[in-house]
Amino acid sequence: MNTYVNDKVIPFHTPGHKMGKGMHQALADLVPQKTLALDLALMTELDDLHEPHGPIKAAQDLAADLYGADHSFFVVNGTTGGIYAMILTIAGPGDKIIVPRNSHRSIIGGIILSGAIPVFMQPEVDNELGLAMGVTPEAVSQALAEHPDAKGVLIINPTYYGVATDLKKIVDIVHGHGIPVVVDEAHGPHLKFSDRLPVQALDAGADIVAQSTHKIIGALTQCSLVHCREGRIRVPRLKAMLQLVQSTSPNYILLASLDVARMQMATQGRELIERAVDLANQARQEINKIPGLYCFGEEKLGNPGVYSMDWTKVTVTVKGLGLKGAEAERILRHKYKVQVELSDVYNILFLITLGDTEREVEALVAALRDMAATHHGTRDFSAINSIYAAGKHPASPEQVISPRDALFGNTCMVPFRDAAGMTCAEIVTFYPPGIPLLCPGEKISQEIIDYCHVLQQAGLHISGPEDYLLKTIKVVD
Repeated sequence: MNTYVNDKVIPFHTPGHKMGKGMHQALADLVPQKTLALDLALMTELDDLHEPHGPIKAAQDLAADLYGADHSFFVVNGTTGGIYAMILTIAGPGDKIIVPRNSHRSIIGGIILSGAIPVFMQPEVDNELGLAMGVTPEAVSQALAEHPDAKGVLIINPTYYGVATDLKKIVDIVHGHGIPVVVDEAHGPHLKFSDRLPVQALDAGADIVAQSTHKIIGALTQCSLVHCREGRIRVPRLKAMLQLVQSTSPNYILLASLDVARMQMATQGRELIERAVDLANQARQEINKIPGLYCFGEEKLGNPGVYSMDWTKVTVTVKGLGLKGAEAERILRHKYKVQVELSDVYNILFLITLGDTEREVEALVAALRDMAATHHGTRDFSAINSIYAAGKHPASPEQVISPRDALFGNTCMVPFRDAAGMTCAEIVTFYPPGIPLLCPGEKISQEIIDYCHVLQQAGLHISGPEDYLLKTIKVVD
C-alpha cells in the first residue's frame, strides 16, 4: 500500500475521492490525508481477498500458523459475516443445526439465510446475576440424542460476560456423532495468549471458529477472523460462502489492521494479555470491597455452565445499590466520563484489554466507589427475583416452520393475548436473562403468553418484537 502511494501513481480508479484529494473537508479534517491515500481499490499488487495469492494469502497463512488453524480467513464485515459463512457452510434448507437458545442475532440471521431448522438448547441461568451461562455437555448430548440427523452443533464460548463451558468435552461428544463443532468465539481472540484464560476453541478441537479481532485485540472495528480445520469442514464451500457474504470491494485499511493485530499478538501477545488479566483481577478485587457492588469471579466456577472464565470481562452487579444497570451506565457516562461495554437489568460490563493501564483501572474503581457512595435508587427487584427463584419456565415452543419461512412468509399483527396457536414471525426476549421465549417459526402457546405477561408486570425489559410493549405480535398469516 505504501509503495503504491510513494510511487505517486495517478489514480483513474475507485474510490472516487482519489486518495483523499476529492474528499470533503469536513471528513478530511477528521481523517489524516495519509490514511485517505491508503483507501485503495482492488489491484494486482494488493491482492484479492476472494482469491488471494499474494500479501493477503501470506497474511492469512500467518494468522493460521499463530492460532493453530489449517486455514484462516480475513473478514471485514464483522463477526456477523463470519458466522453467516460458517452456518451456510454446514447447513442448507431444511437441515437441522443445534444452537444455544441465547444465540446472538447473527446466529439467527445465519439460520434464516441458510433456511436451516434450529434445534435449541437451553443454557444454564444464574438467577443471582440474571445471566445466561454456558450450555452443559449434558445438554449437548441430549440434543444430539433427540436429533441424530443434525448437521452440526454451534456453541457460544465464551459468553459476552466471559463465561466458558467445558468445550473440550462438548467437542468430544459432538465428534462422536461424526459432525462438526462450530464456535462463536467472538469474545475470545485473546484466549490463546494466557494460560489463565479458557482454552481457545481450536485447541479444544473445534472445526470452525469466528473471532472478533476488533473486540479485544488491536484490529479496527468490523475486523474478524474465521479459522477452520480440514476434515469435517469443506474448505472450498467455506470460501464460497465467505465470498457470498463479503463485499467485492473490501477496505484495505481494515485488512492491514487485521495483519498488524496478528503481528502484535505474535510478538507481544502473552505479555499484553497477561497484563490485561492482572489489571482485571486487580479491578475485581477492589470493586468487591465497595458496599452495594458485586463482581463475580472464582466462586462461580463449577456451577452449571461455568467451567472456566475470561477474567478480562469485569461484570459489576449494581442491584445492591437499588439501581438498574442502564441507570448505572448513564451515571458513569455523564458524571464520571466512564463508558461501559453494556448494561442489563442487574449488571454493567467492562472490558479490560491490551489498551488499558493501571491509570484507567484506578479511574474505573474510583468512579464506581463514588457512585456507590452518592447514588442510591429505590428499585425493588423482589418481583423479578421471585419469578426466577420459582423456576417455573414455560415449555420450549414447537418449531412449526423454519425461521426463514416465517420471516419471508405473509405476516400480520395480532393482539398478543389472542395469539395462542399461531406461528411467531419475530423474536421475543426478556432481560434478564436474555434468552428468547419465542423465535420465528415457533408456535405460540397460552403458557408462554401468560408467562410473558407475568414478566411484563415484574418490569422486565423486552427486546426483539416490533411492538416493544408486546400488546401485539407479528405472526405468520
